[in-house]
Amino acid sequence: MSRAEILVVDDEPDIRRLLQEILEDENYSVTTAESAATARKAFHEHLPDLVLLDIWMPDTDGITLLKEWSGPDYPKVPVVIMSGHGNVETAVEATRLGAYDYIEKPVSMGKLLVTVDRALQSEKLKQENLRLRDHAEPVSALTGKSATMQQLREQIERIAATDAWVLISGQQGCGKAVAARYLHNKSTRKEGQFVEVSLAAIPSKSIAVQLFGNEHEGHIIAGIFEQARGGTLLLNEIGDLDWEAQSALLHALEERRYLRVGGQEPMEMDARIVATTSHDLEDALAGGRFREDLYYRLNVIPLRIASLREHCEDVPDLVNFYVDWLAENENLPYRKFTIGALNMLRNYSWPGNTRQLKNVVRRLLITGNDLEVPVAEVEQALSSATQDAADQVSAALGPMFDIPLRDARDRFEKAYLEYHLKRTGGNVSELATIAGMERTHLYRKLKQLGINTKQAKEERHSEP
Repeated sequence: MSRAEILVVDDEPDIRRLLQEILEDENYSVTTAESAATARKAFHEHLPDLVLLDIWMPDTDGITLLKEWSGPDYPKVPVVIMSGHGNVETAVEATRLGAYDYIEKPVSMGKLLVTVDRALQSEKLKQENLRLRDHAEPVSALTGKSATMQQLREQIERIAATDAWVLISGQQGCGKAVAARYLHNKSTRKEGQFVEVSLAAIPSKSIAVQLFGNEHEGHIIAGIFEQARGGTLLLNEIGDLDWEAQSALLHALEERRYLRVGGQEPMEMDARIVATTSHDLEDALAGGRFREDLYYRLNVIPLRIASLREHCEDVPDLVNFYVDWLAENENLPYRKFTIGALNMLRNYSWPGNTRQLKNVVRRLLITGNDLEVPVAEVEQALSSATQDAADQVSAALGPMFDIPLRDARDRFEKAYLEYHLKRTGGNVSELATIAGMERTHLYRKLKQLGINTKQAKEERHSEP
């Protein structure tokens, strides 16, 4: 993991040199700037973790720079103001405007190091709180005593000891993102950020800005590569990237450098890359939908997450985990599942994997009144979960016996293909396998019936 980057901005060369020596002796990485112009350039190029900023400079004062860097177009970086004895009131005003703290000149080495450490720790705590809020479900969701789960945890812990990139595959809802967070928390980068992005949810024209950030007229928007600096970057559903986006990502991964959109200076990449996919990427390679060089760049270490039905003996442990977690984090009433209820859940096929299990547990906690969850309630909840798809098919078929056979056949084919297209999340390759059709013929059939494959993908990514 990279050292904390500190930008020292002061027009006095002796002060810059002294601060640089002190901070580098403490194992910080230091960049210096003698004016507002060079400070802006250094800020853009290095995106520091902290800024030591003098108030008075020959071109633009430090308060102006502070206001600029505190704006919405800039990443949040703590700023410590440096001021002479006569500028204490201005320094206090700077803290009101967003500065973390101020230190007086001549700078005391002890005061400097304490203030720098506190500012960095405070920002780290803020980021950690944001991360916990955004990813509240802990990695202990990767639970279970089965041989499958024990082997998975052991495998992840072995991988975590390296800094190798990982490609995680598995069905929708099986816990790929949870496994990635477990990997991050066991790695040497655990003190860094864990940044997760769903690539399929980003419009193709916005991919470059999201990945690499944007720089326009001095304003910076940090991309996910910058946000994940020193930590782990999780690229969800890598198989949903179009060819152009795949090429842009490949170039950055090969060079381990990238340019912000509109930027001129290359940025160094310092993040462990973990990618996930629910698609068969080898099939996508064969079909020319995924770049072979990107596949092998990402697939340094493959990690497969088993479907829930492959380790159904873990269902009771998972149920108990979700009950406790939902009661604590969503303020749902605590309920105890009877042995019969747990057995019924364990014997269910779980096409939606652990995501579906969590949703069923949530529903049962919300809708029930008694302390115990009996078999009858579980049976009803599982029946409701499977009935939704059946109702959709039934509604699509409608009263077909009063129409010509050809029209009835078209209506059935449309309902059949839409049903399986939704199940596969818009994956035409998987649909072709299910339907037993050659893909070229299937594409013609989908177009003939007016079926929108893109809509199926969007609906999948909008689901909780």
